[in-house]
Amino acid sequence: MTDLRVRLYVLMLAIIAIGVIWVVGSGDAAQLALQDVVYSKGIYAQAGQGQTNTEPMADQKHSIAYYTKLMADIAYKIHTRYMEDVDPESLVESGIEGMLSNLDPYSVILKPKTYNALMENTHGKYEGVGMQIDLRDNRVTIVAPMEGTPAWRMGFHAGDQIMRIDSTSTDGMNTEDASNLMRGPAGTKVKLTIKRPGIDGLMDYEVERAVIELKSVKYYGLVEPGIGYVRIDKFAETTTDELQAAILDMKNNMGIKSLIFDLRSNGGGLLDQAITVANLFLPKDRLVVYTQGKYPTSQKKYSSTADPVFPDGDMVVLVNGGTASASEIVSGALQDWDRAVVMGSTTFGKGLVQQIFGGDQGDFALKLTTAKYYIPSGRCIQKPEKAHKGYDDGLDDIALTNKPSEVDSTKQVYYTNSGRKVTGGGGVVPDVAVPEETWKPIEYNLIRKNLFFEFAVDYTAKHPGIKKDFEATDQMIQDFGSYIKERNFTYKTALELDLDKFVDAAKEEKKSALFDKDIADLRAGIDKEKSKDFDESKSYIRQSIKREFLRVLFGESTIYERLTLKEDKDVLKAVELLKDKTKYGTLLKPSKKDKESKG
Repeated sequence: MTDLRVRLYVLMLAIIAIGVIWVVGSGDAAQLALQDVVYSKGIYAQAGQGQTNTEPMADQKHSIAYYTKLMADIAYKIHTRYMEDVDPESLVESGIEGMLSNLDPYSVILKPKTYNALMENTHGKYEGVGMQIDLRDNRVTIVAPMEGTPAWRMGFHAGDQIMRIDSTSTDGMNTEDASNLMRGPAGTKVKLTIKRPGIDGLMDYEVERAVIELKSVKYYGLVEPGIGYVRIDKFAETTTDELQAAILDMKNNMGIKSLIFDLRSNGGGLLDQAITVANLFLPKDRLVVYTQGKYPTSQKKYSSTADPVFPDGDMVVLVNGGTASASEIVSGALQDWDRAVVMGSTTFGKGLVQQIFGGDQGDFALKLTTAKYYIPSGRCIQKPEKAHKGYDDGLDDIALTNKPSEVDSTKQVYYTNSGRKVTGGGGVVPDVAVPEETWKPIEYNLIRKNLFFEFAVDYTAKHPGIKKDFEATDQMIQDFGSYIKERNFTYKTALELDLDKFVDAAKEEKKSALFDKDIADLRAGIDKEKSKDFDESKSYIRQSIKREFLRVLFGESTIYERLTLKEDKDVLKAVELLKDKTKYGTLLKPSKKDKESKG
């Protein structure tokens, strides 16, 4: 028997094991494991001898075992009888994807590369040099060295181009291959050859690899006296420990009395970390979340188990359309217990529990949805329209949405601990709504093409000595305008895209001549309007130049200090609320209308 055939049979055996769990539940699976393994060996023994038994048995016809055997028989026939060679791995993978296609969008098969990336993000560490890289002008380029890592200590700059890794040229190399070459056991060394803007010649660095910790707490500090700010971007194994240390530092050394907890664009993570993070703010023995599978007996409740570290200071939790899963559990629990005011826009609405089966042996893994989340008021976080395949959730690459989320006011009503009315229907609806930013076409195209970053690298190389407290001047904005012209920057507005569709349709119908003049007039009008776009976006351009200069010269933390805490409209609105004790208290009490509707 060939190795490929063995792999096929092993994968099919895994499918049967999963089938057992589907039929009897994970708690009973162990009792039937031996029986089903023997049964499955019988199936494959027949197949190995070129025999198949497709005649249904009466007691198996509607069981998962029967259909699994049928699937295995079909796969074997395709493998042995099809007119051309079929790769067993891709055959089985297609079969598994077919099974998952009718489930929710989060039940997926994970290839080893994807599984490893998920585990790395969950465990919060890897071994390497510690830098974010990207392809810029078809060359592997450092976006930012991570603070406290070997790359940071060795003095690498944002914008540095990596020309060689050890003796391997990076010409034509993608970021994944470059990352793999730079990673390796802690204590070993890697040689990097760097080309730095503004400096002639190449520079060689020998960097000792280390364990790189991927921190969940991106920044914490004082917004102003008495008001602290902390942001986390995921829920990984060390999140609670990091957050607790940050809060204690702000309490004991900075004297905070109130807190802004930023969960915007936090895509979630580990359930146990969501529970312990909520426990940092909630008293002991408070329900944080419960999960419910398809069986009545599968409900599990998770409560706080310790005394909080920030038990009674006023809090504002910032959320947006990218706040999902574990971060929705935390924001929802704090809202339901009236512990904090939730501010921003309605959260993403991902309230499904996933479990990972397999993957630790370097093979495929199954990420399967096994239950739904419910927060203390009884609300299910999951938005119904996001519970089916075909919905593009965007959670693999969380980004700020341009449109504020909305929840139908006719949805089922729930009540917080104090009796405030909240609505179901998916996601966490904020107590204070702040519409999310909308970007104009020129703005998101400048970002998408990395032109702010590239301008920052070029400008700071030519103008050394820029201080942390600089402001983007009108001359800098003018220089940026010249820079993007030199780079032949172009973009299309929504109207242009629609016009292009019309032009294509006219050509297809062979009617172009009828509309040539009208089309030319429309294009001239569009060009005239686009000439105003740069000036109308000067405020955004000024802030973006400042952000990228700070990133290139001083690192991510300075962006928080100089921009987020001083200019972010959500943060400023949160500060305003925390300083207005009367309004803050009113928001956490039920209104007269809430009391009447509750009866």
